[in-house]
Amino acid sequence: MSSPLTSRLPLSRHEVDRDYLTRERPDAVDELLASADTRVLPVWHGRTLMASSERLALLEPAAVPAARGHVYLGRSQAPDAAEPVGTPIVAALLDDEQAKGLQPDEEAWGSLRMFGSDLSARDVGLAVEAIAVANWHDSHRFSPRTGRVLVSGKAGWVRSDPEDGHEVFPRTDPAIIVGVTDADDRLLLGSNALWESNRWSLLAGFVEPGESLEQAVQREIFEESGVRVVDPRYVGSQPWPFPASLMLGFTATVDAVDPGVLEPDGAEIVELRWFSRDELAASLGDVLLPGRTSIARAIIEDWFGAEIDQ
Repeated sequence: MSSPLTSRLPLSRHEVDRDYLTRERPDAVDELLASADTRVLPVWHGRTLMASSERLALLEPAAVPAARGHVYLGRSQAPDAAEPVGTPIVAALLDDEQAKGLQPDEEAWGSLRMFGSDLSARDVGLAVEAIAVANWHDSHRFSPRTGRVLVSGKAGWVRSDPEDGHEVFPRTDPAIIVGVTDADDRLLLGSNALWESNRWSLLAGFVEPGESLEQAVQREIFEESGVRVVDPRYVGSQPWPFPASLMLGFTATVDAVDPGVLEPDGAEIVELRWFSRDELAASLGDVLLPGRTSIARAIIEDWFGAEIDQ
């Protein structure tokens, strides 16, 4: 069962049957592209071709004559979409020349960070899936064992060494993101060294090998802020294909016995601040919060108790 928070996250929505059994057919992509019923989603440099600001461009196979690779995304399950339920959809992974030949206007290629909250559940599910797998193909072109070039198989869902048959499958990097509160129910926000100085968000970090999610919460918060937390509680998750993360949302509270000392790590986090609800509301003219496509925004608004107008 999805948590209430997950159901409100823009990038966690989907109306797609991934139809994994079709991936097992050796010529699945060729068969799908030979059918006029199939629709193709062009993908280029982590962006998808848009029909409008609220709709993906799903084209007939003949309209996308060349691609450096394909990924079978599954079958549409949206009863209100232009395409019938059951329509197979294939992502076409394009290089620069192919993308410019198809659509030279760069503004027609949309970023999930910008349009993710405006798409339908079906379209955002397709875009997240396509971009995540495309990013994996870009970063796994060579065998980690032999250095040989890997070839795509199983409708884009595996890369294999043509000589020894070793297979590499798509990977997702788990990362925790945490709404930390103190005894006064104030929320801890940090400013990252890579951001503009007035942008603030929750603290987050990747899960290390051999570590539970709860251990990652306590370690990352202490490393980035000097604060020790207890009672980590999972609240929801959202894919974040920038390039290959799954954001696992938590809340946690400051340890009353051993709270630590609030101090940014100085490398990743350069400033930290506790906000009450009134203080955050009064600071919205100066403080920039995470965008609406992010789980960070949802956790902040969950604590705030209302949607924040920014």
